[in-house]
Amino acid sequence: MRTTALLASLITNALAEAQARGTLPPSGKAGVVIEKPQHAEHGDYSCSLPLKLARAMQMSPAAIGQGILDHLADHEAVGSSWVAPPGFINFSLSVEWLQAQVEAIRAAGGRYGTTSDGSGERVQVEFVSVNPTGPLHVGHARGAVIGSGLANVLEAAGYDVQREYYVNDAGNQMRAFCESLYARYMQAAGHDVPFPEAGYQGDYLKEMAAELLEEEGDRFASMPRVDAVPELGRIGLEQTLGGIKTDLEALGVWYDEWFSEQTLLDEGDFDAAMSLLEKEGFLVDRGGARWFASTQLGEEKDNVVIRSGEGGPTYFGTDIAYHYNKLKRRGFDRVINVWGADHHGHVARMKAVAAALDEDPDRLTVILNQIVSFKSGEETARFSKREGVMVTLRDLVDEVGADACRFTFLSRSAESQMEFDLELAKRQSSENPVYYVQYAHARLCSILRTAKERNLAFEDGDVGLLEHPREFELIRQLTALPEVVCTAAERLEPHHLAHYAMELARALQRYYEECRVVSGVAEDEAVSKARLKLADAARIVLERTLSLMGMSAPERM
Repeated sequence: MRTTALLASLITNALAEAQARGTLPPSGKAGVVIEKPQHAEHGDYSCSLPLKLARAMQMSPAAIGQGILDHLADHEAVGSSWVAPPGFINFSLSVEWLQAQVEAIRAAGGRYGTTSDGSGERVQVEFVSVNPTGPLHVGHARGAVIGSGLANVLEAAGYDVQREYYVNDAGNQMRAFCESLYARYMQAAGHDVPFPEAGYQGDYLKEMAAELLEEEGDRFASMPRVDAVPELGRIGLEQTLGGIKTDLEALGVWYDEWFSEQTLLDEGDFDAAMSLLEKEGFLVDRGGARWFASTQLGEEKDNVVIRSGEGGPTYFGTDIAYHYNKLKRRGFDRVINVWGADHHGHVARMKAVAAALDEDPDRLTVILNQIVSFKSGEETARFSKREGVMVTLRDLVDEVGADACRFTFLSRSAESQMEFDLELAKRQSSENPVYYVQYAHARLCSILRTAKERNLAFEDGDVGLLEHPREFELIRQLTALPEVVCTAAERLEPHHLAHYAMELARALQRYYEECRVVSGVAEDEAVSKARLKLADAARIVLERTLSLMGMSAPERM
């Protein structure tokens, strides 16, 4: 059990016992929140419940706090507890319990930090979902890392997580891609075919067309255009998706499901969603088109879902069907979409859709990741797939490495704008947080290798010999990982992992400065064994943290 959950349970039970015995009067419901005090003299944890109950109980917060403490059950984790003005209950963890956590961490191994807070609730995290009309560019990297990092932390918190990429393989953008590829193919085959006005200009299409001409010959040139365009488009889509998958895997991103937009039309989800909206009175016909009556749900304007004539479903229309599929057909308890900041105006619309589908809008959460600017020296760049000005995601990974990308993007909350310093990300020094954290792990591995080389087995080490203040500081930091996982999952903020990794690396640095782990003096062997157990526990926690961030934990640097 997490330490905060344990203390909250002790206080809840103590309050109930005090009220049952008449020591404290009845009170309304008040959540028990356990926090870390700002000052060390206030203990390891603190609770402000007495302050919240003072008005309802008509008693002083200090008296309420004492009444709770008088009925607090003994627990090995609690070394001392006291009431501090104006009404806080403070706790200090026991020395013996802290020492025992070293063994608990080593026993848990790579599962350490896993909690059951999610209770198996089914959560879908959909992220990236870029139109498969060309390679991913650097602007997509942040959403990819945030989405995958969030999925990792939700899984560690006990949720049943599905990672999903929504493949926009239907609609206008795909038609433009198919027409563009056909034009480039015909031009490569020596035919004077005009390029579509709304086509994709990037060189990657010229390269793909040339490769297709070499692999397939000019057979598409002799086919009727109406047959050649979709067939070329199908091949191009497969190749583009293959490249997207490869590039994302290079960034440490993978999916459980690649969901096809076209299946919404082929398997009836679009029709089912439209029928439900019509039944509920949320569809109106106007100007030959069908509109979702968003204004009935507080939106400023209605939105087209089926264009007039043979225009077919709009992007918004198929998005409604997609969320119908998520919420009703597959029945996820919670749906989390990680979108770029440019989708801000789409959020309220989709919340309205959930309500119109007779689902709780709170089951849908949208995380908007803000724009990233890149610098290397004084140079900056703007990217546009349509205009052919692009630095691909793969270029970025090849330039600075997947680990540097992931740590950097996870170091800030999604709603914060950020600047990615390419030079800093590659620097092999403590100035680079990626290097600093990974070096901390490599150093732990080096210490454990040294012990092995000296035949210093430490399985019989006595953690009761860990008594230095820096040792207790480090242990406290190690035991915080389950709390970090819980916080990150609850707030949907994976950046807490990056901050925690840095704090742990700093705690290790302070520990090394004052505590020699492997001593050359025979009389200190018992202490060395205990400290080696602590080093091993720290290695486990740091490796687990890096793993949750989707990063490697190098043993040598």
